[in-house]
Amino acid sequence: MEHHGIEALGAALAGSGEGPLGLVLAEDGVELDGTLRHHLDLGFACVLAVVPDDLPRPALADPRIRLLRAETRGGSAVTNIVNAVIAAAAPGRWMFYGFNAEYLFFPFCEDRGVAELCTFAMEERRDALGGVTVDLFAADLDAHPGGVSPEAAHLDRIGYFAHGRRDAHGHELDRQWDIFGGLRLRFEEHAPEDRRQIQRPGLFRAASGLRLGPDRLFDQAEYNSLQCPWHRSPTVAIASFRAAKALRRNPASRETIGGFDWPGASRFDWHSRQLLDLGLIEPGQWF
Repeated sequence: MEHHGIEALGAALAGSGEGPLGLVLAEDGVELDGTLRHHLDLGFACVLAVVPDDLPRPALADPRIRLLRAETRGGSAVTNIVNAVIAAAAPGRWMFYGFNAEYLFFPFCEDRGVAELCTFAMEERRDALGGVTVDLFAADLDAHPGGVSPEAAHLDRIGYFAHGRRDAHGHELDRQWDIFGGLRLRFEEHAPEDRRQIQRPGLFRAASGLRLGPDRLFDQAEYNSLQCPWHRSPTVAIASFRAAKALRRNPASRETIGGFDWPGASRFDWHSRQLLDLGLIEPGQWF
């Protein structure tokens, strides 16, 4: 069943259970079914696909998929949708949001479900688990001119750095970091300054009054932190073709970037062990 408009969110989520909710925002049709399938396989109780009217409905059929027709592109569409879903969800429900051709990974996700990870996070008194966007790309742009190929996906294994995040007055924020790397760093002249850092909240609990801002950070500081106050926490990664797609679609970058491959790139194994070995995610106390 299709639901139309943000005002139909309550109906779209009715009967979706209490387990973790995945929110997939479709900007185009690239890898939409693959994205939905990936998150269903992780164990999300419900995956809400938000698809604009001009895109076809997902071909994947599963009772856990809910379809909402709404605009996802431009302006404040993303933050409006995420904030509306937070408000519509039951307080305390765990959530993830991402786009088509983006895939959530967390430590040991091949053997442990997302609900298990969220339960562990609650035992650590965490309401959010921090993460990073790991840019994926096709190394051979002649074979894959759109920059997207799940079968031949690559990622940067080196070239990441971080520094403490500061507030508007220059004061360092507790356990918050700005992290840089991947395509957004290598081709930063083509990336808007406010989109270059790759840290983002990966999993979080809905809460009354919680809001995502235009900077993709929440208005409650603890939701933007990477670690517990007392020890390190598990972190997640969102493996994403989104930057590669944008660089290939933008005429200026498409004409000046000859390819994404470089000596610091490796084939992506589609396995959390690779992300753990590269230090892009960590298990914290979750072994």
